[in-house]
Amino acid sequence: MPFLANKTSVQQGYITSETFALEKQGGFKPVVFVLAYATTIETKKELVEKNPDLVPRFKGWYSYLKNSQPVNQLIKKDNPEMTDEQLAYGLQKLNQYGIIVSEAAKTQGIGSMSEQQWRSLFDNMVNVLNFELV
Repeated sequence: MPFLANKTSVQQGYITSETFALEKQGGFKPVVFVLAYATTIETKKELVEKNPDLVPRFKGWYSYLKNSQPVNQLIKKDNPEMTDEQLAYGLQKLNQYGIIVSEAAKTQGIGSMSEQQWRSLFDNMVNVLNFELV
């Protein structure tokens, strides 16, 4: 991690991966700013209305959160460098930061976002990008 040599630098990354590497290789816990949702799934309302069976197919996260071991075994099979320690760390961070089960998801299901979450995402992106709204 070459950027560690510069004490004023920053690094974009996933909270489930790069922070783990920093703690292990850098020997410190990084300051973390969760600014946005990195992976989203979008579709048109019409597609969901015409194919109502599509939405229930995205329930894999519920299974993983209930019992991560079967999926972790598949991950390690395809990526032998992945360790149980890193997978456990990643799951802990997903839970700690409400990445999968946010407050909105607790009542509306995984993938739901509240008005407050959208506002926070918007405000953070405006601040990060230093845009002035006209």
